Amino acid sequence: MGEGRWVFGYGSLMWRPGFAFVERQAAVLHGRRRAFCIYSVHHRGVPGRPGLVLGLAPGGSVRGAAFRVTEADWPQVYAYLLEREQPTETYREAQVFIRLADGRRVPTLAFLSDMSHPQWAGRLDFEHQARLIAGSRGLSGRNVDYLRDLVEHLRHDGVIDRGMERLLARVEALESAG
Repeated sequence: MGEGRWVFGYGSLMWRPGFAFVERQAAVLHGRRRAFCIYSVHHRGVPGRPGLVLGLAPGGSVRGAAFRVTEADWPQVYAYLLEREQPTETYREAQVFIRLADGRRVPTLAFLSDMSHPQWAGRLDFEHQARLIAGSRGLSGRNVDYLRDLVEHLRHDGVIDRGMERLLARVEALESAG
């Protein structure tokens, strides 16, 4: 047990990893927080009407999911992750340490927000986030669906993120109004 490499997911990787793994555990990453801090001009928006996607911004901590991948599967999984997570190179890959639900502290691959990238949105106020997400759509669908999936899957994993719940309620209100 424990052989292989770990991948940390804090957004859609949590519920739709898209790669072979032999173990999944809840995990916490300290020093980073889940935030809508990346302008999306690919998956959830377009250049003229960007949406927002999640990133790992500095500060705080984040609960997510860790996936253990066998060494034999690693080359294929790594290539897949680069293609999936780096369409516009808004993230930088890093090896970070996470705490697994079983108490182990393990090194893992994570994709951190690149704060020097033009798509870095930084810390946007609540209303600005809601207005960017409401009505945005990209190659992967509506931006609100991404937020809704996040909230639902966090709930499924026993995580109530009041900030994301509040954001979803506001985005849904904006979309129904207009």
